[in-house]
Amino acid sequence: MAAVFATATPARAVEAAPATPARAAEADTPAPVTQAAYLADRLRENPVHVTDQLPREIPRSTAPDFARLAKKTGVPTYVLVLPSQSSTDARQLLGVVHDRLGRDGLFVLVDENGVVEATAYGVRVPADAASTVTMYELPYDAGPLLSLEKFVEVIAQGGEKATARAEAARETYRDDEPAEMYIGPSDRRNQSFVTGILLTGVPLTILLVAGYARRRRRRSGAARRVPRWVVPGAAVLSAAAIALTAPVVFDQSRSSASEPPSPADLSARVDRVAAGLRKDPVYADPESRRVLDSRRLARLHDRIRDFRRSDGGGPVYVALVPQTPASESAGDSWLFAAAVHAKARQDGLYVVADPDDGTIDVYNYGLRIDSDSLSFDLPDAVTFGDSRADEAGDHLLGERLDTLMTFVDKAPRTDRPDFESAPAPAPRAEDEDALPPLFATDFTPGLFVGAFAALLLSGVAAGVMWTAGRLLRRRDPAPEATDRLPFTAPTEPSASYLRRTAYTELIALTGEFSDPDDRTRAWDHLDAAMLLVDGDPDRARRSGADPATLVAVIVLARAGRAALTGDETDLCCGVNPLHGPGVRLSHVRVSAEGTGRRLLPVCALCRDAAIADPVGMPDRLMRLPAPAGSGRVPYYDATDGPLTAVPKGITRLIEKVRETAGVH
Repeated sequence: MAAVFATATPARAVEAAPATPARAAEADTPAPVTQAAYLADRLRENPVHVTDQLPREIPRSTAPDFARLAKKTGVPTYVLVLPSQSSTDARQLLGVVHDRLGRDGLFVLVDENGVVEATAYGVRVPADAASTVTMYELPYDAGPLLSLEKFVEVIAQGGEKATARAEAARETYRDDEPAEMYIGPSDRRNQSFVTGILLTGVPLTILLVAGYARRRRRRSGAARRVPRWVVPGAAVLSAAAIALTAPVVFDQSRSSASEPPSPADLSARVDRVAAGLRKDPVYADPESRRVLDSRRLARLHDRIRDFRRSDGGGPVYVALVPQTPASESAGDSWLFAAAVHAKARQDGLYVVADPDDGTIDVYNYGLRIDSDSLSFDLPDAVTFGDSRADEAGDHLLGERLDTLMTFVDKAPRTDRPDFESAPAPAPRAEDEDALPPLFATDFTPGLFVGAFAALLLSGVAAGVMWTAGRLLRRRDPAPEATDRLPFTAPTEPSASYLRRTAYTELIALTGEFSDPDDRTRAWDHLDAAMLLVDGDPDRARRSGADPATLVAVIVLARAGRAALTGDETDLCCGVNPLHGPGVRLSHVRVSAEGTGRRLLPVCALCRDAAIADPVGMPDRLMRLPAPAGSGRVPYYDATDGPLTAVPKGITRLIEKVRETAGVH
């Protein structure tokens, strides 16, 4: 068998009364039911009617949720959930449906976006105020269920409160709309990108910046104060925290409020159309306005009957049903025709006509007609319409379907029945609004960008740290506290560090003398230190100053400042003279090769280190540039000057300075 199939889009007008077909008896078909009459019958059966045309946006299985909300208004409430219509058509439709139903109450029209029209008949409820609040307070992607919930909430507040709330909402959101409730695929890609950047950028930045800071501490003499595993551990913890927190922060899973439809939701309209076509070769969707008047409908029945009886002809089925992106076939007329053909189990020509945009498509399932001719030779005026069709409310579909039947009558015949190929499947409804996983799409590019950003940020941080350090040293040349010296003093001090520290310590000692005639022990320290710089503290910070001499100046100046406070300690740490006062003499291993030891005064930190890690003591020795310029050597091997006397105490250092200067 064969069939022709046509499809119509959502209604755009409302008939006040059904028209009587001029040739209904001859065509042996009943008079078509008007949109308003059909919807009134549905509301008579159930006060909430949910269309089967929008399963991807509003599945019919959500009808109980709409009914639950409708019961909260406190008055008889009738809810129609239909494809979108113009505001004028919506208002007219509710009025005619109310007249047909013959019952008073609150009539609400809902489409894919939410509540679009509400009118109260015979009941006192703030319908207009509730509609205003719903329109202003909710974002456009809130969805129909949340929209109706907000509408019912305002209705329940009563007239005075609802009116005040409507005015407040209009004033609050006059210029700025509420923030969107859902994100789209592009937003999810941005989230994935940011997550990738953070996942590599933060840990790498920690490692790089900490590494740079550690190198600066070594160059500046600061000792390592935290275990080596702390920085890598912090980097790993930060990466784990980001990986675990990102899915909680970016927890969106869907891009809209639409609930996934069930298989029954997706098949409901196809079942309805197929059942209608078994009874009548022309199926007009009762939820939509009629686009074929009685004369055109009777004419179409005649043409279908004549074609069926013609040589090489066959059955023709015409269905006037809306095609929208939210339908089971996602607006694909080929998919819709194939689904109805499979359900109806009747071969033939299927013509899919869309009254919303006026397009007509033809598909051959089992007739001896050249399918290529139907696809490529059908005039554009039939397929898409012309300027007259664009201006007409019904797109002249009756006239164009009649022209189509004439074209089909004359179409080339084939020896064997022809069939359309299987169309590509529609997108999976359950996946259509599902967002991609967070750790996908742009997540991988984000990892690479994060690594690059970490390098860039660590470079910037290094520059800032270096600049800040120099500024602080210039603005605040105060000597460092004695108790911190063992932790901050460098093992391999740079020339700039020694110049800066020697000048700072010498100036501090000079400034702390309140009596120029004071000849206490502290004076001996100052006198020896000044001998080393020829009486001019500025010589200490001049380029080219001998490192060993500068270390001796630092030791003498610090010991002099300690003497001013009453500290008579004569020992200075012999492992690293920059550590400050020694607390006792200890045999210290001074070479990594062999077991050679040397009796040296040690500070408290070096004393503990000599006990806990004697093998590591050679690494704690202060090293200065070798005289020959080949690397660094322990400070007592780098010079034969006064600094070699440090292991024997401060008094011996003072004597050595005076001997070298020829002063007695």
